[in-house]
Amino acid sequence: MLGSSLLGRLRHRDPNGAVLRRAVRLTLVASVLFYACRYGVGSPVLATYALFGTIAAGSFAQLPGPAPQRARILVTSLPVVWALIAAGTLLAWSTWAAAGGMLVIGFVVAFAGVGNPRLVGLASAFQLFYILASFPPYQPDSLPQRLGGVTLAVVLLAAAEVVLWPDPVPVSYRQLLARAADGVAAFLDATADALGDPGADQGARDGRRARAYDLVAVLGLARNPRESSPTAAGAQDRALRITASALREALATADRLAADVPATPIPDLAAARLLRPCADATRAAGRSLSSDGPEVDLRDLDAAIGATEAAYPVRSAGGGDRPDVPRMCRDATALALADQARLVAVGSRIAAGARGVGIDAYPRLFEYARHGAWTLYWRQFRAHLAPRSAHLHSALRLAVALAIARVAAGVLHLNHGFWVLLATLTVLRTSAADTRTALRPAVLGTLAGVVASGLLVLLVEQPVVYAVVLPVSLLLAFGVGRLLGPVWQQALFTLLLTVVFSQLSPEGWRLAEARLVDVGLGAVIGVLAGVAMWPRGAGHDLRHNAGRYLAANGTAVERTVAAVLGDAPPPERDFDRVGERMILVDSSYCQYHSERHDQRRGHVDWDAALSAGHHVVPGAESLLRRNPPGCLAGWPAAAALLRDTAGHLRSAYDDLAGEVTHGRAAGPMPVPTDCVDEVNRLRPLLGDIDPVAVRHLVEVDRWLAGLADSLTRIHDGDDREPARSGDDR
Repeated sequence: MLGSSLLGRLRHRDPNGAVLRRAVRLTLVASVLFYACRYGVGSPVLATYALFGTIAAGSFAQLPGPAPQRARILVTSLPVVWALIAAGTLLAWSTWAAAGGMLVIGFVVAFAGVGNPRLVGLASAFQLFYILASFPPYQPDSLPQRLGGVTLAVVLLAAAEVVLWPDPVPVSYRQLLARAADGVAAFLDATADALGDPGADQGARDGRRARAYDLVAVLGLARNPRESSPTAAGAQDRALRITASALREALATADRLAADVPATPIPDLAAARLLRPCADATRAAGRSLSSDGPEVDLRDLDAAIGATEAAYPVRSAGGGDRPDVPRMCRDATALALADQARLVAVGSRIAAGARGVGIDAYPRLFEYARHGAWTLYWRQFRAHLAPRSAHLHSALRLAVALAIARVAAGVLHLNHGFWVLLATLTVLRTSAADTRTALRPAVLGTLAGVVASGLLVLLVEQPVVYAVVLPVSLLLAFGVGRLLGPVWQQALFTLLLTVVFSQLSPEGWRLAEARLVDVGLGAVIGVLAGVAMWPRGAGHDLRHNAGRYLAANGTAVERTVAAVLGDAPPPERDFDRVGERMILVDSSYCQYHSERHDQRRGHVDWDAALSAGHHVVPGAESLLRRNPPGCLAGWPAAAALLRDTAGHLRSAYDDLAGEVTHGRAAGPMPVPTDCVDEVNRLRPLLGDIDPVAVRHLVEVDRWLAGLADSLTRIHDGDDREPARSGDDR
């Protein structure tokens, strides 16, 4: 009964068998190498590095993608592994030298995740390689055996990833984005049908709308594994993020247009004609993200945008000089939608590997596409050498904690001092809350493992028994233990260490005692470092950086309206400031989702908040391109109302920034206005003017209304964000 219950629990936690497959691969590689090196070659050093190399690369490294990609990452990381083991071996002559090396290497390895957060999956493994080599005995002549053991481990494990029960290829972010693009395109087609024929099937349109929202919702970084999310500083990952944001905004704009379907058919409606190429471009953008997909052709979309602008403004059906305001409002909304569709298309081009194609219309948003990968990574590193950088805090915290642990282990002459650092690495997290969460299972699991290990070494003295049970202990530690939870994992890992060292250097029950002391010391150091150094983690930095980012957006909005009214030049510096603050927000956001979130703080829809920058800057640039600075100058009464609207919008951004940063309640969010009502309210203040001025007024109003809608979505964000626990180390 107990066995069936345990099997049911394991199946529930690992329905696809991914964890057990990985554990079986690790067990086979580790067992074969350990037996061959320890009993075949007779080299404890070779056996130690082969075994722990397999554990580090197979368990501590959390790698993304399909099996061939993971295998390629493992093999290409070998030069770094060799360098770390060589450095640790040569610095092991002195406790202080080894601790200094730990301080530098710990920081560099952790901070490398700034350029590509997916490298964090390798950080713990890299640190473990240095830790293992940096402890006595000081034997530089054993370096060839150490390098040979770890090379065998990495190469065989990489081969096993591909050959032995490879995992199913996971759904990539590109595939999710392609599906979402297809869903949004289908909704655009349905909206175009409704604009041309209001009697079109409402139920079918609602179904396409619901499907589009469901497909776009899964693009949020919070809903995707960190290792497969597009969070790197490279051009392609940045383009994927921008494409997802533009697709989200295109869907919201299409929804506003669909809600404004006329009651009766309107012949030759420009908005309906423009939606067709928008849908085609969006669908093609999704298809281009596949490995063999064709490049997006923007000529039809650009021609449709040009035709809509040329036919705009239009006169009312009743004749005379009076412009058809409802029709102009729909056309303005369709043009805003076309801008987002074009962003989706250009972003997908860059994500597919094209450089400098179509980015001239968005020089600021896609400026990074003109540079190589190393330039982009250097910019990312430089941006994070800042006091408010969550990555800088995390790297410094980890490096200092590991260096202190290395000094403590050396000064106290602990025989298995690397267990101290391993415990620190296991317990320490990016926030004090996460560190406290990891402490309890580490201590309880180790205590249980020590008791079991003590009984084992007292009852069993024959080394052959430990050799026989090694595969079983490996499978339990990295398969069953991982599925049953952290306490079981620590307990079974402690038992595994007893089985291994009873074959390498038998010490009897003292081995269990040393394990308990070392883990306890490492846990204390980890907790103290977690509490003393930036204990609030990335969540605090994210809130601070997001508040500054939202405030910068509000300033850019107000300055853009001032430019249209002729009160100020285009706000180029404000646009740059939004982009600069976006970098820190992005990185804080990526780290935030590896932490345990503080439930006392109000939930924020971070995907919507970060998308606000992508909406404000390119939207303002498109607005100023079609409506040059000063186009509404000379009408002070209307200008006063537009300034008032922009001021309210900036206040809403500032209020939301305060709510995000400090948790204080924000004021009421601005309600998007009805275009016709708003234009009719302002138009009398313009006097007898050319209809082109009404066009400018409509576009400014639609842009401000879209921003108000974006703020509403941020404030009323979806609270179904899945919980994300800290990554296992």
